Amino acid sequence: MKSSRIYKREIQKIESKLTAFFSGKDPASLYDPCKYLLESGGKRIRPFLVLASAKAAGGSFKQVYNAALAVELLHNFTLVHDDIMDNSDVRRGRPTLHIKYDQNTAILAGDIFVTLSYESILKDCKANAVKILKTFTQGIIEVCEGQSLDKEFELRDDVTITEYKEMIYKKTAALAVMCCSIGAQIAGAEYKHVRAAEMFGKYLGLAFQIQDDLLDITGEEDKFGKKIGSDLVEGKKTFLFLKAFEKSRGNDKKLLLKIIKNKGIKFSDVDKYKEIYYRNNVIEDAKSEIIRYTKLALKNAESLPDYEGRQLMIWLANALIGRNK
Repeated sequence: MKSSRIYKREIQKIESKLTAFFSGKDPASLYDPCKYLLESGGKRIRPFLVLASAKAAGGSFKQVYNAALAVELLHNFTLVHDDIMDNSDVRRGRPTLHIKYDQNTAILAGDIFVTLSYESILKDCKANAVKILKTFTQGIIEVCEGQSLDKEFELRDDVTITEYKEMIYKKTAALAVMCCSIGAQIAGAEYKHVRAAEMFGKYLGLAFQIQDDLLDITGEEDKFGKKIGSDLVEGKKTFLFLKAFEKSRGNDKKLLLKIIKNKGIKFSDVDKYKEIYYRNNVIEDAKSEIIRYTKLALKNAESLPDYEGRQLMIWLANALIGRNK
């Protein structure tokens, strides 16, 4: 349980630093919405990836606190803009920023989040600043590309599992790769250890997103934070949907085609489609894929030099894959 205690301790520090980041700043019309979003909480997984990767690569937490803040600020930028694009009304049980305030305020808050993220990471950049900033910027580019692919897939009827994995790599895993990479780079790690940290982030991110798809069907609604089957209702082409579409025949295939044609289903039909998933064994397919990617992540973590840092990464991977929300 030592890793769990370290996580809680370090996340408390991150929360404190995030609160201080926007305290006393004017104009309030810009910074109060930023504080509102940060107050809604979250696991702060991305800043912890920076901390754990720095430690595992032979560095220390104190070397990367500003970089850890930077990636959390950046993550919140993506949340604000995603909510606007997806017309989402609620995030973590509270009105989304554009609903609480207005769309223009939310866009501007997103802009300041990403701008301040650069200001923050620069504080931890020393001799290799150009390379670190290039890594950081590439992470932002790939997140935007992933979001664009996600929106594109909503309009297409012929998305493949290979294309889906490319999309979730860019939208979810690329940010984890960036977090792990900059943590190791700021710690001064040699190339092979930076690369191992990046591969940990890649496979953890892929496993995390497929787990998210799975929880939309198998999760507990009160813990998951949204209605079970929401992806089906919204007509999202998740790993489970694409796998079921690939494997199904007859009436099951016809029913899945209706989701594509109608751009989703009613909540009252979710159980019927869950049965299709179970009947075609795609729940087990998803679980197998999650386990495969998690094992690849752990293999890369185990090649990093610092024992305590490795244990933090291994604990985090197992905690995320064992989650129910």
